[in-house]
Amino acid sequence: MGSYNYYRMFGCFNRKFKISEWQPPPEVAEAFRRYAEGADHMKADQLLKFLVEYQGEDEGCSAADAEAIMQKVFQRRHQTSRRRGLTLDDFFFFLFQDDLNAPINSQVHHDMTAPLQHYFIYTGHNSYLTGNQLSSDCSEIPIIRALENGVRGIELDLWPNSAKDNVHVLHGRTLTAPIPLIKCLTSIRDHAFVKSPYPVIITLEDHLTPQLQAKVAGDDEDSDASRQKSGILAAPEYKRLIAIRAGNAKNGLRHALRNGADKVNRLSLSEQRLEKAVTLYATDLIRFTQKSILRVFPKSTRVTSSNFKPTQGWMHGAQMVAFNMQGYGKSLWMMHGLFRANGGCGYVKKPDLLMMGGPDNEVFDPKLTLPVKKTLKVTVFMGDGWRLDFSHTHFDAYSPPDFYTKIYIVGVPADAAKKKTRVIEDDWTPYWDEDFAFPLTVPELALLRIEVREHNRSEKDDFGGQTCLPVSELRPGIRAVPLYDKKGQKFKSVRLLMRFQFE
Repeated sequence: MGSYNYYRMFGCFNRKFKISEWQPPPEVAEAFRRYAEGADHMKADQLLKFLVEYQGEDEGCSAADAEAIMQKVFQRRHQTSRRRGLTLDDFFFFLFQDDLNAPINSQVHHDMTAPLQHYFIYTGHNSYLTGNQLSSDCSEIPIIRALENGVRGIELDLWPNSAKDNVHVLHGRTLTAPIPLIKCLTSIRDHAFVKSPYPVIITLEDHLTPQLQAKVAGDDEDSDASRQKSGILAAPEYKRLIAIRAGNAKNGLRHALRNGADKVNRLSLSEQRLEKAVTLYATDLIRFTQKSILRVFPKSTRVTSSNFKPTQGWMHGAQMVAFNMQGYGKSLWMMHGLFRANGGCGYVKKPDLLMMGGPDNEVFDPKLTLPVKKTLKVTVFMGDGWRLDFSHTHFDAYSPPDFYTKIYIVGVPADAAKKKTRVIEDDWTPYWDEDFAFPLTVPELALLRIEVREHNRSEKDDFGGQTCLPVSELRPGIRAVPLYDKKGQKFKSVRLLMRFQFE
């Protein structure tokens, strides 16, 4: 008979919608049949063969890994640890578990021994603000939250208090409510290495008198002594503090870029000055970032704490693209996406094309259209989980939702693309089974941005979830892709089943 969803119409009668059966796509059923060799159950050695051959897992994947996956599936589906093997439904269930079958590697796997300027660094802007740039409160909470999400660059603006005898952190010459510096430093000390063992960079915008600067140095020493007494010690390789004074472009932007090309330096530019540098001095900009550190921050008119598109900075080698972490939106989703790479540790190794010159000492130019290096093929099979994470009438008061998926490639201009599936009407478990191909000239700098929307005939389409993934990190095969809300928080249940292939 099947199950049904019922929706009340005008308070007087019900509309009935049949609930789609949760069943595997044909490609999943075919993979099961092939690797189970026609049997009803798949054994551990057969699952291992599937993982290596079909999913492209490295040769380090072992029979023990396959056995561990099976045990977790049995526990979750059947509350037991022993069965004959995986049934087709068990196999399908495994493929839809993003912790067992994630789209990207969850471990640190980049070379972490290179100099600092060889990495993109997860960086915050005005890290102490809870909201807008003019009147929101200053707090240690955003700093703690950023560190626990893997952010490695924290910015503090230091100002004298009204009595000129202590140091406050606030956005100067605004109505933002201050917080004592020591509270911020203590929070950084206590949370710096909760998410990642790699260095935290603290950018200080200093508006202090020499006397207060001396006090800050004393507070820092006291903080360090307190840390040692409490037994909370950083890893030995990070005990030494490396101070890099940030320069500016007082003598002209091109002079600053060329003057710093042969020595380690740090330069801070607003997003407008970055745009100027990209337009006029793109090659100088990339040469500068091969040896020195470039930080880019939002323009001062972004009073709502919005953000700019980060890819312009990354394409030209900027290591520290500083973002308002409370400025939710598509730009921040891209930032989240890049730093899901390399185990979410906050450091992503820059691709070689940004660090090396050509045979005639030429450098990478993102505006050039290069030959296609590889093609990413994406299949969007289906989605599930909305009925668990949203109310019955969240998307539509009178019927189940009408979902569709939009897919974007964000990267160099030649690779930019946008595609979408058809709308599946009145179904909490949409099944699309649609294929898309994206030719990529610079896959090393490409992000795959995915967004699910719910079609609305009379108003703006509703948001159903999003994610952003670095193309260079995608694992081939059929993968469970978890979706996130507008603030970047992972939904408990909502995910897509997708396939990634490279040609």
